[in-house]
Amino acid sequence: MILSSRLLRRACLLAFALVVLVVPSFSQGGIEVTDALGRVVRFAAPPQRLTLAGKGSFMIVDAAYMFPTEAQAKIVALAGGRQLSLDWLALIDPTFRQTKTILESQVGPEQIAATKPQAVLLRAVEASKLGPAVERLGIPVVYVELETIVEKYLQDFRIIGQILNTPQRAEALREFYRARVDRISERIRDVRERPSVLVLSYTEQGGTIAFEVPSAAWLQTYMVELAGGNPIWKGAAQAGGWTVVTFEQIAAWNPDQIFVIDYSRDARVTVARLKADPLWQALKAVKANQIFGFPADFYSWDQPDARWLLGLVWLATKIHPQLFGEIKMYDEIRAFFHELYALPDAIITDKILPVLKGDIP
Repeated sequence: MILSSRLLRRACLLAFALVVLVVPSFSQGGIEVTDALGRVVRFAAPPQRLTLAGKGSFMIVDAAYMFPTEAQAKIVALAGGRQLSLDWLALIDPTFRQTKTILESQVGPEQIAATKPQAVLLRAVEASKLGPAVERLGIPVVYVELETIVEKYLQDFRIIGQILNTPQRAEALREFYRARVDRISERIRDVRERPSVLVLSYTEQGGTIAFEVPSAAWLQTYMVELAGGNPIWKGAAQAGGWTVVTFEQIAAWNPDQIFVIDYSRDARVTVARLKADPLWQALKAVKANQIFGFPADFYSWDQPDARWLLGLVWLATKIHPQLFGEIKMYDEIRAFFHELYALPDAIITDKILPVLKGDIP
């Protein structure tokens, strides 16, 4: 018995030593990231080369650059395409043309691997195809959601903060968003009469005009509810994606307020055209001058891009102006770009305010 106890002790010590030898890098400066899918991704050291790719990657770019110093230093490549605004990227990273590889929007795993990343950041929608293909090449993938629900979006800040090894910055971002969301939630909590609201996307191709409403599960719907409105289209948009609606359906809904999104031009121009149309002049919202062009700068404020917070605040001031009369949108805009992207006031004044679109008072 004495001999076996000694052997057992020696075996335990040897096993412990082997563990220390195998994983010293993780215990000494390694990190682990729990991504949006609940997967734990371990790194022997914080990754220094990040590639951002996949569908809607401009949303990842904007979220990652809220960590300005780390993003500029560690992002080596990102997906381009028509959704990525190079003008905006030049503001938040003036050196990007010399330091970043701009990939094709439909990039494959081999092109991603060529950028020699130590980690790849993708949205969760890529978890069935692109993500596994990248991982088969031996490259760690971390997923973020960047979609729909506030809590999930705020959790994505923590994920990005983990992979950039700056958790304190992640908490500061969460506090910035949470303070503004809570301000709106608290003021509308006891509102009993919520105006009926319709959010419409307007497109025109080859002379054909189409109107679409967002999915009931999408951020645009959630924003209206959070801002104290009743999204009147919700029951007709249970399927995923945008749903085409006719003017007859719009007239049948006859909402109190209409918010028009136009991704191709200033939505104020589109609203002016609709107001001049005799058919639209019969609608309750148009008669009451309650039809508005959704704001945008380099990106529209209705998307799951970081700017959804500005869109939410703006919606609240339009849906319940009596509750949010003290909010000055230009002050909100300056605070957003200064505190989240570290942009100086001169840049905001000279480069962002002049490109604002939509009905911003």
